[in-house]
Amino acid sequence: MWNKIKFYLVSLLLIGLAGAALYYKYFPQQAVVTRPVDVPALVLQIQQLSELVTVKYSVQKMIGLEEQKIPFGTERVLLTVQAKVYGSVDLKTVTVNAGPAGLEIQLPPARIFDVAIDDRATRVWDHSLSRWAVWVSPNPDLEQSARRAALVDVELTAKQMGIISNAQVNAETSIREFLRLAGHSNVTFRTVQ
Repeated sequence: MWNKIKFYLVSLLLIGLAGAALYYKYFPQQAVVTRPVDVPALVLQIQQLSELVTVKYSVQKMIGLEEQKIPFGTERVLLTVQAKVYGSVDLKTVTVNAGPAGLEIQLPPARIFDVAIDDRATRVWDHSLSRWAVWVSPNPDLEQSARRAALVDVELTAKQMGIISNAQVNAETSIREFLRLAGHSNVTFRTVQ
């Protein structure tokens, strides 16, 4: 009698284990991990990144300036400028809202962080005075004025090339990946002025 009871108990245990194994094989359970969001700590971590430079463009421009001399004549300068333009998002003003659908990150709009002329790659092709203005001294600041005009022109060219939208997309991608590694996969972004 005792052997029959042992046989039935072991059989029931084996059938139960086999049933559980088949159930988990054909009906796998998805583990849902929810992490509590410490919003102030998350905001602090993002803000510590400060200025997130997400894109760099190289722009080459040809700039020419002409200055009229008194009583008549001209002075001209023509130079090729090589510059780097950096697009960024200022993360010091980021706000984070945690809700049931995930995190909503409010980012400021992307902007141009810096325009830097590479002096080693910049070439002056022509710096001349007209022949009838030889008695007038050349302007020593004309080349610097051309470089300042180049900064404005390079920045405008980078904007036309899409550096602002590219910087915004890259910032969102970087922050999304940062938060994904921290365990937050549902992230939406909103740009605020």
